[in-house]
Amino acid sequence: MNLDNIHNIYFVGIGGIGMSSLAFYFKSSGKNVAGYDKTPSDITISLLEKGVQVHFEDGIDLIADEFKNKENTLVIYTPAIPKNHLELNFFFNNNFNVLKRSEILGEITKNSFCLAVAGTHGKTTTSTMLGHILYSAGVNATSFLGGISENYNSNLILGGTEVSVVEADEFDRSFLKLSPNIACITSMDADHLDIYGEPAELEKSFREFGAKVSDKLIVKKGLPIDALTFGIDETADYNATNIKIENGAYIFDVKTPTEIIKEVKINLPGKHNVLNAVAALAMANSYGISLPVIAKALLSFTGIKRRFSYKIKTDNLVLIDDYAHHPTEITAVAGAVREMYPSKKIVGVFQPHLFSRTRDFADDFAKSLSLFDELILLDIYPARELPIEGVTAAWLLNKVLLKNKQISSKENLYNTILKSKAEVIVMIGAGDIGELVKEIKNKLTSEN
Repeated sequence: MNLDNIHNIYFVGIGGIGMSSLAFYFKSSGKNVAGYDKTPSDITISLLEKGVQVHFEDGIDLIADEFKNKENTLVIYTPAIPKNHLELNFFFNNNFNVLKRSEILGEITKNSFCLAVAGTHGKTTTSTMLGHILYSAGVNATSFLGGISENYNSNLILGGTEVSVVEADEFDRSFLKLSPNIACITSMDADHLDIYGEPAELEKSFREFGAKVSDKLIVKKGLPIDALTFGIDETADYNATNIKIENGAYIFDVKTPTEIIKEVKINLPGKHNVLNAVAALAMANSYGISLPVIAKALLSFTGIKRRFSYKIKTDNLVLIDDYAHHPTEITAVAGAVREMYPSKKIVGVFQPHLFSRTRDFADDFAKSLSLFDELILLDIYPARELPIEGVTAAWLLNKVLLKNKQISSKENLYNTILKSKAEVIVMIGAGDIGELVKEIKNKLTSEN
């Protein structure tokens, strides 16, 4: 495909984190961009401010006339869009050029030197760190991110077309459309079993992804794939040692296959972020960036929105927002919070994401959620699914081994949080809980 010949690009699901980074990219490239999304959000507001037309009702008559010319219009959609979507079916039925997000990313990576970050956890932080390192080092690179970088207030770090940094998403086997030169795999925990059926099938797809890497593959130590490895206090090719915490920052040494750099510092909580930093360092170093330049960039990395984001941070009250929606991620967040606030009472507020994921990992969710002192559970966010009989928030709550646990409606959440009297509030989940965080923050701030 020659993207130079295409003037109009229409997105079905434009407000999604991965879709919007492409929309921003094509708008900045001079394309005519518009699209549909289900609900308004901070992202759609940003798109509108950039001159991208967005509407929120599914209607063929709402598509501007210029996007109904199939000769110079490309349509990009996300698999999260339902199959009966009127606009998407209009484009399919009229033989428009319609591609999934992963397919257009695949086209971009074919025409650039691609650094791809895969894994069921850690890929957003790792790829954003990597994009920041390349940008800081003056590399001609554009990074497509799965989160909003605090440094750039965007999910796109716009540079040149020579190098691309992408999240290699395993959902729907999307990452098999990419053409990676250097890649890493951060984790391969079972997830997306609604797509894969069995964990073995998920592992098989990661192996297929690894086989596509042309130059260098780096994997977390212990994963069953033959490649360079990264880890913490292990016999890994890229290994972090001598870890210490000072004023909420991690300081550590890193040994690479050829040299050692001492006193690398990151201003992010949680040992899992040390691991993410080592993965980003390994990829950047493999590309040819020197260790001192990498360390300087990591020092100025400020994080990602909804990844252990402090919304309130005072001596008496802390509110943390995080995207964690898998048991492994919740365990990492709970551990990081406990490390930062060992003597304070911590309440977790969790919105389960997907009925199938809740069912498949119910016992693991129960264990990870039991790491808080108290738990407030919201109803399951359905996303792309219909309810599954017997799989409810009450069913999950019953498995949690905490004395102080309850279900709350969204409407009553603020009052429920107030009654807990916890000093540290951790709001986690991948649904619309991120919108609730703003409301809770505003109410807590105004009343305190």
